[in-house]
This record gives sequence, structure tokens and C-alpha cells, in this order.
Amino acid sequence: MAGDAASCPLLRYDDAEGRSAEFLLTGTVTRVTVGRAPANDVALTWDAEVSRVHAVVEWIGGAWTVTDDGLSRNGTYLNGERITGRRRLHAGDAVRVGGTLLAYREYGPRRDESTRVAADVPTLSALTDSQRAVLLALCRPFKHGSAYAVPTTNQQIGAELYLSEDAVKTHLRALFAKFGVGELPHNQKRLRLVERALQSGVVRDRDL
Repeated sequence: MAGDAASCPLLRYDDAEGRSAEFLLTGTVTRVTVGRAPANDVALTWDAEVSRVHAVVEWIGGAWTVTDDGLSRNGTYLNGERITGRRRLHAGDAVRVGGTLLAYREYGPRRDESTRVAADVPTLSALTDSQRAVLLALCRPFKHGSAYAVPTTNQQIGAELYLSEDAVKTHLRALFAKFGVGELPHNQKRLRLVERALQSGVVRDRDL
């Protein structure tokens, strides 16, 4: 698998200083190691919860996958679920190793994202007050760019806004459609919605 840097998938994470870093999965290297040891392709040397060799991201059968296979002491989590063996990665997936979140993306680096996202998101005036309140609650764990945040659950949103879970689901379905993520697999919609809302400026850090 080969491709130019602007279109290849990538892993995005925060470095030791909290700055955004990216590892491009260009396909020239089809096996990428992740761990605390400096020799790893993705070397998370500052994270004491990461094993020396923690996980492997590998191009197999036409797709990028993540494997732990007992390499790590603390486990590898895909979208909050501890994995065993090999799991295929999809756009929007979040892989947590130790205290570090690796966000798997299938579009170009950050410098290219604003134009793409802007075409896919609504304006604030296109959201009802209830939809905006649900969106803010969904995004709240990501305040200050937390590296290992996950979107708020429907139950938590309902408790915060005094809404039933069915009402929360109804507002989320409308948000998925308005932000152009309705056709994504279920496990990707929430994270992609958060990402697009934050990147586009519809939701700002000070709103959270």
C-alpha cells in the first residue's frame, strides 16, 4: 500500500509537552511498533504506563490493524474496549495505550483538515438549542484537548440535561445527519461528531 503523505492514514497523539504529533501510515513500512522504548516507530518514552513494546499497528489484508497479543502489561484499548488478538482499524477509532490516546485518521494531516471539515458541518444557527446543548455535553470531556477523553455517554448526557435517553438519541441522530457522519459505523459516529464540531469551531474550548 502506498500513497502520498496528504492522503495516507495516520496516528495522531499528544507528545510529552502536550503538542499534537502525527505518525503517517504511508505503507512504505507495513509494521509499526508502539511502545515506551526509543527504538519503537511510535516511541512514547514519557508514558510510564506504556510497556517497552506495547502494541503493533500492521497493514494486513488491505487494512490497517492493531494487535496486542499480550505484549503489554496494562493492555491496549480500542474505543474503550480492551482488545485481544488483532482488530481492524476504522476511521475515527481511538486506541489507548497506557495514558496515551492514538487517534486513527484516514484523511490528511491537520493543516488540510479545516477546509474539508468546513464543507461538512452546519452553522450554529442550523442547530436547535437542545441539539447544541447535547453536542456540548457530548464534547465536554475533550475540554483543553485531553489526550485520552471519550465522548460522554447518552446516560450521562441525559442526567446532565434532564432528558430521557430516547430524547438524547433523537437529538444525536439529528446531529449525526447535520454533521455528515450518519453513514459511518455506529462505533465511529460519536467521536467523529466531536472531532468535526471542535475542528470547525462550532464548539469551542471555552464553551465546555
